[in-house]
Amino acid sequence: MIAKTDQTSGNFHRFKIVVRLQWPAKDHALKHRLGVFDRLNTNNQIKPKEGIVSFTKKIGSRLLRQGLVAAALTMAALAPAKAETIKVGVILTYSGRDAALGEQIDRAINLFSKLHASELPPGVKIELVKRDDTGVNPSLAKRLAQELVLRDHVQILTGGQWTPNAMAIAALTKEAKVPFVTMTAGGSTVTQQSPYVVRTGWTLWQTSYPLGEWAAKQGWKTAYTVVSDFAPGYDGEAAFTKSFTEGGGKIVGSVRIPLATTDYLPYFQKVKDTNPDVVYVFNPGGPQATAFMKAFDDIGITKSKIKLIGPLDITSDEELPNMGRSALGVVTLGQYSPAAARKANVDFIAAWKKEYGANSVPTYFAVAGWDGMQAIYDAINAQKGNAQKGIIDPDAMMKFLRGWSDPNSPRGPIKIDQQGDLVQNLYLRRVEEKDGHLANIEFATIGPIGDPWKVFNKK
Repeated sequence: MIAKTDQTSGNFHRFKIVVRLQWPAKDHALKHRLGVFDRLNTNNQIKPKEGIVSFTKKIGSRLLRQGLVAAALTMAALAPAKAETIKVGVILTYSGRDAALGEQIDRAINLFSKLHASELPPGVKIELVKRDDTGVNPSLAKRLAQELVLRDHVQILTGGQWTPNAMAIAALTKEAKVPFVTMTAGGSTVTQQSPYVVRTGWTLWQTSYPLGEWAAKQGWKTAYTVVSDFAPGYDGEAAFTKSFTEGGGKIVGSVRIPLATTDYLPYFQKVKDTNPDVVYVFNPGGPQATAFMKAFDDIGITKSKIKLIGPLDITSDEELPNMGRSALGVVTLGQYSPAAARKANVDFIAAWKKEYGANSVPTYFAVAGWDGMQAIYDAINAQKGNAQKGIIDPDAMMKFLRGWSDPNSPRGPIKIDQQGDLVQNLYLRRVEEKDGHLANIEFATIGPIGDPWKVFNKK
């Protein structure tokens, strides 16, 4: 090491440091891996590197005597460049009755981030800033999004577990010009609230309109609709009613059940008394799906000739063990089943169980979270130069996302259309017993299709 005083400024002295190090002759692999000392001379000695550092005269003199300045400079040369951080705000339900649904998405986000961090542009990392919306609470969700943007300076928002919450967040993104990748909000109009919103989940029109067509083709003439009383329920009810009646069926009764309800028997007794051929059911999944199914069983509907069908929410995979045999034979339509034999899904399931345990089952909520992170990572990679400076161009990101595709999703090939919705295959699934446990077994494929509501409501 050679050191000398280069310049004095007040009480601070700037020292010019020249460092010469010997590189072990056999450590070429390490040399190439580090990549910083790639200018060896013929004597296997690193060519001199220089640096300017500032210390007080007293401290600088002491460090020079001890040889620590050289060590510090060497460590700085060996260290990777300072990572630029892209901050992603995540708003999910982490507490309350429906926390299990938020946990599915959160686990997928965490697992994807762990397995794919190395796929970001060099020197770029993602910081996840998480907030709990506690459930369906649009005013809280909007406030959390505001705090994430204004205080935490996030550059991307995601999560969007509930349609009312996602609607509130989406309205904010229009003002703030912050990209929002909503993962599971199923209301069709969410993506119309702002040009900065795309969806990696599904819509209730997408999973319910084709189901009504299928139900009419089974020869069922009468149907009763039973839905949770919020926006996705209204969409599912409208979609099924339209296609089922267009196919020659008749709706003989409808009921909307408040989300806070715990006693479903009075509602379901009316269904049983009406005795329709089929009941279309929608609830947001998770523990509510089990509560619905047990109530149908208690009232005797599951043992009758009345058929139960619905979007995939009503036989949520992680809840099947809690539903028991009352769920056997229920047919649903949706974009995913963990029992699918697609290679991408088999690999996803293996990674999930390795991380979270052999008894843990990822659901369609988890896959929406996984694919949402894939879209976010791909969008950041598309902005490599900006991302390496810690910058996200929101308009460029949205242009990229509206047209983004992934042929290797666990659910099969997917693509975001220009409306911001996912075009994907849908699978008819039946609850069956497989290898000693209940599973949603795919038996037919419909699609790929986008959101039918937007087809019927073109502006």
